[in-house]
Amino acid sequence: MAAHLSSGRVNLTALREAGRRELREFLDKCAGSKAIVWDEYLTGPFGLIAQYSLLKEHEVEKMFTLKAGRLPPADVKNIIFFVRPRLELMDIIAENVLSEDRVRSPLRDFHILFVPRRSLLCEQRLKDQGVLGSFIHREQYSLDLIPFDGDLLSMESESAFKECYLENDQTSLYHAAKGLMTLQALYGTIPQIFGKGDCARHVANMMIRMKREFPGGQNSIFPVFDTLLLLDRNVDLLSPLATQLTYEGLIDEIYGIQNTYVKLPPEKFLPKKQGEGGKDLPTEPKKLQLNSAEELYAEIRDKNFNAVGSVLSKKAKIISAAFEERHHAKTVGEIKQFVSQLPHMQAARSSLANHTSIAELIKDITTSEDFFDNLTVEQEFMSGIDTDKVNNYTEDCIAQKHPLIKILRLVCLQSVCNSGLKQKVLDHYKREILQTYGYEHILTLNNLEKAGLLKLQTSSRNNYPTIRKTMRLWMDDVNEQNPNDISYVYSGYAPLSVRLAQLLARPGWRSIEEVLKILPGPHFEERQQLPTGLQKKRQQGENRITLVFFLGGVTYAEIAALRFLSQMEDGGTEYVIATTKLINGTNWIKSLMEKLEPPPF
Repeated sequence: MAAHLSSGRVNLTALREAGRRELREFLDKCAGSKAIVWDEYLTGPFGLIAQYSLLKEHEVEKMFTLKAGRLPPADVKNIIFFVRPRLELMDIIAENVLSEDRVRSPLRDFHILFVPRRSLLCEQRLKDQGVLGSFIHREQYSLDLIPFDGDLLSMESESAFKECYLENDQTSLYHAAKGLMTLQALYGTIPQIFGKGDCARHVANMMIRMKREFPGGQNSIFPVFDTLLLLDRNVDLLSPLATQLTYEGLIDEIYGIQNTYVKLPPEKFLPKKQGEGGKDLPTEPKKLQLNSAEELYAEIRDKNFNAVGSVLSKKAKIISAAFEERHHAKTVGEIKQFVSQLPHMQAARSSLANHTSIAELIKDITTSEDFFDNLTVEQEFMSGIDTDKVNNYTEDCIAQKHPLIKILRLVCLQSVCNSGLKQKVLDHYKREILQTYGYEHILTLNNLEKAGLLKLQTSSRNNYPTIRKTMRLWMDDVNEQNPNDISYVYSGYAPLSVRLAQLLARPGWRSIEEVLKILPGPHFEERQQLPTGLQKKRQQGENRITLVFFLGGVTYAEIAALRFLSQMEDGGTEYVIATTKLINGTNWIKSLMEKLEPPPF
């Protein structure tokens, strides 16, 4: 069964189409030939909405990356800046505009497209620099939710977690609410909203207010989604800290997936003939796109990595048997049939070769001693063993100066699994980290404390065991090959966020009131009135569709766990996932790190 929405009842192309339409309309306003100057961070997300061909159809002839100094020469009528509303980018744009040679290109028009919103502060900065008047069109392009796959949407807002939990800046929550309003305009009003956490409460309030402010926009579309579940990332800080053990999760942990693409070491992907000479070894990383359009990837992405090998070897046998068929093709009809299947077979063979190479790369790491030791400690913490004292393995890693992020993930994991650390233990870790890695990291430690990842145990009670037992977060007998529970994605730990979604569907949150009180932030339920005639009458055996929105980021392992629930025979619920950002423990901790610049002398 493919990993994207099995019944395909939610078709996210409407969202992509709306994005393309808005883009075309803007480009058509700028008549004549065009060059786009990109804020580098936006190129990946935009690539998921519109291919270069669409831009070319609208007379886009050149594309540049936004950087200081002069713009590269381009014989075009319009220069369009595609940028996020950030002050530091405005200074670069001003420099670009001011260094334009008005004598050589007097007829050029400048335009600016803010993504996802226009900003008064940014326009003021451009005005202060004396260039605001140079822009003919100043508009916004509301790229709120970007379809990454058949069941996955992301805002790709890399600093959302930090803004919400450290800076008390709710801009990304406003964008999330806006994105949900756009979604409702396309897919109908969502009748039930459930949420847990302060950010979830904010987003729900903003949605209700936005709906009240546009009473004319009464939606007459039959609702696709039955339920929206808004979840704060800080309700479950544990899942992103643990090492993900699904195929896709491990690719992301080790190589980092960005906007569905991954860059891999090239030496594993050489055609067989090339390897011997060693002269023309490629140096460029191998870039592959990963999504469920590729049949094999859709089948293995959400499996525990230990179950991937057997699937790959089965596929290899099937494919070589299919190629053998050509020897049995005797009649013209049989040969014709074989030839017609050839492109599909060749694509399957190259897909298999790629994934076999990736699996080998990952296996080299997962079979290493260090990976095993690290995982053992994580699993001890998650199952509640020795969480209240200084951990020997963590200490050894600090002494050997392992990467700082690895240390921070372990210490934060221990803190979360112990509802905070005793003063003595916390001080010991902090002292060791600062002495080994440098005192400039004191700000990072401060951020982790503020975000609740690293904290002092305030009450004498550790609440984590209660949560672990009530929510069945730790399963000893996990089946990685043919899982019967979501805990397979971390080989034992069931992500709390996904358990919350699972229990909401059946038997409902009333069964876990006690745990909900322990977890941070309010929990709530809202109903949105539907006009008569749009209420759903569910057919026998028809699944409910729930949109789960993670505010502050989601990992691929959690996505895999929700897809697993969608495919359960008697599950009764299908899930579509939305998030502010796709994250893993490393890039999540990195987004909270501050580096004090050492003095220049």
